[in-house]
Amino acid sequence: MWIGWIEFDLLLGDVHSLKGKRSVVRPLVAELDRRFPLSVAEVGDQDLHRRARIGASVVSGDGGRVQQVLDEVERFVAARPEVDLLSARRGLASSDD
Repeated sequence: MWIGWIEFDLLLGDVHSLKGKRSVVRPLVAELDRRFPLSVAEVGDQDLHRRARIGASVVSGDGGRVQQVLDEVERFVAARPEVDLLSARRGLASSDD
């Protein structure tokens, strides 16, 4: 079994309140959840209105498939016009480790 995760550090565009942040982050998390076979959530910086950390994880029997999904998710987030991707950290582990 292979487990992969990715964490995005995002700078939000024209957002001036936590309410405005929710209007950007919630649709992004929902779209990732709908479009890709993974679990996703806002995992940090909840009290900052212009920053967001979103984490996602995927489990598969094939490590190559895990890497493929994480690559697709990273490209999708990087292409979103309403956020600037500051960094993406990822990890990959096997149950045999």
